Amino acid sequence: MSKIISMRGFLTSSIGVTCATALALPLTLPAATASAATAPPTAANASTAVTAIPGSTRSLPLAPLTDRRVLGIAPLQGLYRPDGEHFSLLGVVWTDPDTELHGRVQVRTRSATTGEWSGWQDIETHNADHGPDPGAAESAARGVRGATAPLWVGDAKGLDIRVRADDADPGGARTGGPGPSRPAKPSHPARPAKPPLPAGLRLELVDPGKEAPSEGAPADTPRTGLDTDTDAAQAAQAANTDIARFGALAIPALGKRATERELVRLRGHVKGKPHIGPRPRIVTRRGWGADETLRYGGFAYTKKVKAVFVHHTASGNKYSCSQAPSVIRSIYRYHVTSMGWRDIGYNFLVDKCGTIYEGRAGGVTKAVLGAHTLGFNNNSMGIAVIGTYGTTKPSGAAVKAIARLTAWKLGLYGVNPRGKTYLTSAGGNRYAKGKKVRLNVISGHRDGFATECPGKRLYAKLGTARSGAARYQGR
Repeated sequence: MSKIISMRGFLTSSIGVTCATALALPLTLPAATASAATAPPTAANASTAVTAIPGSTRSLPLAPLTDRRVLGIAPLQGLYRPDGEHFSLLGVVWTDPDTELHGRVQVRTRSATTGEWSGWQDIETHNADHGPDPGAAESAARGVRGATAPLWVGDAKGLDIRVRADDADPGGARTGGPGPSRPAKPSHPARPAKPPLPAGLRLELVDPGKEAPSEGAPADTPRTGLDTDTDAAQAAQAANTDIARFGALAIPALGKRATERELVRLRGHVKGKPHIGPRPRIVTRRGWGADETLRYGGFAYTKKVKAVFVHHTASGNKYSCSQAPSVIRSIYRYHVTSMGWRDIGYNFLVDKCGTIYEGRAGGVTKAVLGAHTLGFNNNSMGIAVIGTYGTTKPSGAAVKAIARLTAWKLGLYGVNPRGKTYLTSAGGNRYAKGKKVRLNVISGHRDGFATECPGKRLYAKLGTARSGAARYQGR
């Protein structure tokens, strides 16, 4: 059973602000409503309107389209919008989170810098394998939606998107593909496909906001423009004061002996030689610019960390390491505002340069309950490497960061990275609810759920991460 501690929190959107104060996790979480580019200050958010981090989510309905190559074969929905608001990440959501999108989603975008159109890109449609466990309060909350994976596209201002059911003609949108999507003519309706596209398809355009003033600066550089005065922000920062100063932008690295002393301070007496890797540097939520007013207030905890699931974000590899905080802010906004989760799903994220970032709020030393591996979120943590690693090889720096992070975090709980453990499934497409499953302590997402995540090339590096983590622990 997860332990849940609630505090006063705020959820903002373009159409309003919801305030919640509770002593336990509410029966329902705030709905993932569409948010416009800018929310006017209200009595509830006037005190934070000036200091909130800029950013927005634009939610647009998709419409039936006509295409002579697929007319009469399968449903086709989409949107052609050559100009509009700036955005950097996009995804498609739909009403029922239990419905899967059996089809293909492709998009091309228009650069806000050059005005040129990109080629057509595929968006990963199978994203249901990430999420809260079945039956969990977060999963059952009103407003949770089905969704594709998010796709990072850089600074864009125009788009052309198409969503086809599985039996659509594969000769549709391709690189350098067809012209702009056009609304369907009423006199030529498309025959329904089996299975149909999910109801309520909407395109989510996410603007992460401008780069924070001190992104890339030393961890102790003062920052402005952050919501440091809200209860949610103070709670998130206080959750890390067991190992860092309040409001730190990054938790500094420690040497091995200092980490061992810290372990004793945190856990009390440790029998025998402590096996824990040196604490790595971790950029905090404040460091990557988390707008704490977005997430639902309070934290949810599980009992301990017995296993780690490694993921990729499937958001593409076209980002620079300096853009990683913007990518994370975008994924955070997509998970909360578009998909209806209480916070970003992953406990930690790693970029291609090996920088480690705090994910879901609650404290990096604690067993924070995430929403990363459907069916196995209890007693585990999720690490997502930013990018897509089906055919792309992950960087050595990213793999080393996984090893360093797991050596430290598993060491806090006395767990051997090379070992095996048992977790009880909460239900999924691979293991039935209640089944005890033997897993590697460091597993890939696909080990707990039938999915391609974390990608073939990253999954192949997990052995390297296990041995590296064990070596950092002194085993």
